[in-house]
Amino acid sequence: QEQLVESGGGLVQAGGSLRLSCAASGLTFSGYTMGWFRQAPGKEREFVAAISRSGGSKRYADSVKGRFTISRDNAKNTVFLQSNSLKPEDTAVYYCAADPRNWGMSTALGDYGYWGQGTQVTVSS
Repeated sequence: QEQLVESGGGLVQAGGSLRLSCAASGLTFSGYTMGWFRQAPGKEREFVAAISRSGGSKRYADSVKGRFTISRDNAKNTVFLQSNSLKPEDTAVYYCAADPRNWGMSTALGDYGYWGQGTQVTVSS
């Protein structure tokens, strides 16, 4: 059974950092593009970052570019999101997702077939 489990969220002051992790099981991890999305209260879920199957290509939302870094360890079936210079507007539930299509790094929620349960990130001002 395919499963994605996020961890690493928490409460941090503005300007601080968090490292989110997402451990995958039940799927051939290296065969999936992986993405991070987030959903703030009252807002739609939005794309944050994606990484190709090999980790050689990455894509970011403009709102996090230069502050967040996505990476993966295929040997450990884990994808990471290093979040630096956090702002109160980064407060959201962060979700990892797996895209089985062999086609680029999508920003569309519907292209991702598997999702984790989410981890809360709260940035205080």
